[in-house]
Amino acid sequence: MSEIPVEPPSVLATPRSVGDALRTAGYLPDETIAGTVHLAAALEKPVLVEGPAGTGKTELAKSVALATGARLIRLQCYEGLDEAKALYEWDYRKQLLRIQAGGAGRSDTEGWEDVEGDIFSEHYLLRRPLLEAIRAEDDVVLLIDEVDRLDVETEALLLEVLSDYQVSIPELGTITARRRPLVFLTSNNSRELSEALKRRCLFLHVGYPSPEREREIVLSRVPGISERLAGQVATAVAALRQMDLKKRPSVSETLDWARTLLLLGVESVDGEALLRHLNVLLKHQSDIESARTRLTRDTRPR
Repeated sequence: MSEIPVEPPSVLATPRSVGDALRTAGYLPDETIAGTVHLAAALEKPVLVEGPAGTGKTELAKSVALATGARLIRLQCYEGLDEAKALYEWDYRKQLLRIQAGGAGRSDTEGWEDVEGDIFSEHYLLRRPLLEAIRAEDDVVLLIDEVDRLDVETEALLLEVLSDYQVSIPELGTITARRRPLVFLTSNNSRELSEALKRRCLFLHVGYPSPEREREIVLSRVPGISERLAGQVATAVAALRQMDLKKRPSVSETLDWARTLLLLGVESVDGEALLRHLNVLLKHQSDIESARTRLTRDTRPR
């Protein structure tokens, strides 16, 4: 008797397997992140990931897609985004060509009867990210990035998709997901999202990492850096974040600075090294001047 093939366990089956898979993909999660991703997969619920810019929210969704072998579909949100760019629109050019071809040499009534049902078929439908994720037959991670930048009216468009994983198209009816995508919504918390949207999601806050975890991130993402230098970088950046700044340095800027030090052959970080590279870590001149004043005062001999 031939054996029935056994499907291998999903990498999202347990929080530990999620953590192992994400680390393999180059993302270092803590227990809360790994546990939330596991629950999202098990409960088939979206994850709303909030936190400061540059803390790895978008990278989490990308890493889950990489770790699971799923296709990443990304909807980048912005003010003014509408249904035609988020969900679908009709290919009016192709529809017009079909009408012209169908009506050639016929009466208006005969030509329209032939093409009426055809031009509003899926062949003439331009799928945007939301509809593409709903219609996908393979495993998909849907990333709805910076959802807090959407207009309130457009935010309501997400509710049907996230409630029942379906969309309504008047000409075609209701289209239901063949396979539910794993959905991540990211927010920099620039505005308050609706309670209706929040209720449909698991919540995950991704803040600035501890110096210990940031050291591990630097070691994993900057090949060739020493453990000592990675630790000094993480400690220095943590100190900067304690200052009253318009924009605190993100993890991505920490990595930029670590790569800069490695490129320049710097083996140890001191106050002078930090002062020289403030423009790598900070993005506002007022922050650079404030940090320089504070660091100069702290490092001045007493």
